This record gives sequence, C-alpha cells and structure tokens, in this order.
Amino acid sequence: MLNDPLANVLSMINKYDQQGKKECLLHPMSSMIERTLAIMQAHRYVGSTEPVTQSRGGVVKINLLGSVNKCGVIKPRWAVKVDDFEKYEKRYLPAKGMGIIILSTSQGLLTHEEAKEKNIGGRLIAYCY
Repeated sequence: MLNDPLANVLSMINKYDQQGKKECLLHPMSSMIERTLAIMQAHRYVGSTEPVTQSRGGVVKINLLGSVNKCGVIKPRWAVKVDDFEKYEKRYLPAKGMGIIILSTSQGLLTHEEAKEKNIGGRLIAYCY
C-alpha cells in the first residue's frame, strides 16, 4: 500500500536520474501526478511521457533528460499567501531563480512563478531543481 504515490514517483525519478538511466516506468498514475509531470516536462526537467497500460492505476514510461538535481514532495502541504513565496523559495530551492515549486491553487497546479504573476496563493505540493 502506498501512502503517498506522488512522493514515490518523484523519488523514483530522482533515483533513476542520478543513476544515469534514460527512462523510467512509473505507476500508479493519477491526475495530480500527470499534471505535476506535465509541469516538470514544460520546464525541461523530464522528457516525453507515454502510457504503457490503461488499466487501473496505469503505467507510464518517462524519458529522462538528466537535468534533475533533486525533486521531492513538500509535507505538510503548507498553505501559502502571495507574500510568503520568498520564504519557501529560500527553504526548498538552492538559489533564487533556480528550480520550481509546484503548488495547488484554485486554478489548478501552477509553479510559484505563475502564481506570483496571477497574484494567487495555494498549497505547496512539490519542488524540483
């Protein structure tokens, strides 16, 4: 039984990327994991994804680009106001402007930069650099 599937997916990506492997099979998949991977793909941390099976839980193959230094989930899922992003950037990212923090907002999953532009807060989900 998995307590946190998103944490398992991100730790597998981290492990496989550090080992220098080019692809990774992930399961189970959920819509939150898919959206998180889409954000990481848009920021060039992971490559393309393709579903292997459509069964319950689903299995997805991800092409790794070798550009992930570290990624992980943020527990507990802190609620963040627009003014507090800098505090969490200092806590989870190595330097200003390096990496992304993914958060859940009323407009879906966004990076902290997009949330600043839209002037909305949310709950912290994950980080990647």
